[in-house]
Amino acid sequence: QVQLVQSGGGLVQPGGSLRLSCTASGSISSIPAMGWYRQAPGKSRESIAGIRSGETTTYADSVKGRFTISRDNAKNTLYLQMTHLVPEDTAVYSCYAAWLEPDPRGDRYREAWGQGTLVTVSS
Repeated sequence: QVQLVQSGGGLVQPGGSLRLSCTASGSISSIPAMGWYRQAPGKSRESIAGIRSGETTTYADSVKGRFTISRDNAKNTLYLQMTHLVPEDTAVYSCYAAWLEPDPRGDRYREAWGQGTLVTVSS
């Protein structure tokens, strides 16, 4: 079972930048889908960025052009580079990984989540 450990996060001023990391306990080269969600206080969880093994990326409109998702298979690490941060970006950010586990009775969907990290954008 893959385990994900996040690092980064903290307090940053509006307009600043921050990078989140999400390191897996094993190889991520065979994991087809990874990404980031966030949940702001009093709001529902929002999918903000995703990346597939072929490096195809998707972004929520709220972060498009400001955030960049990437993965380094050699380091088993997923990244989220955040720039031009605004107070509305304040949230708990969580990474995830999703894959299919082979099973004679039919492949099983599996997912793993990071522990979550708080990003606060404030002056």
